[in-house]
Amino acid sequence: MSHVPHELNHEFPQFAPLISALRQSDSHFARMSNTYHDLNRDVHRAETDVEPTSDAHLTEMRKARMTLKDEIYSYLKARAETT
Repeated sequence: MSHVPHELNHEFPQFAPLISALRQSDSHFARMSNTYHDLNRDVHRAETDVEPTSDAHLTEMRKARMTLKDEIYSYLKARAETT
């Protein structure tokens, strides 16, 4: 399994400029983005055994990251459609 970090700009390259703009201008998006970044970092550190954790905890973190990524995608898509 590849343990590549799932950064938002790499996950959603089509929204990279919008991600950058929203981080600066939208406090709700900035919070979601920061939470995703922190969670993503924790998952990556666990996957690479920098900070080992149980399989169950890693699975829960991955699920939380996926849920938040879905929310971020919906948010980005809605904002892209209005610009």
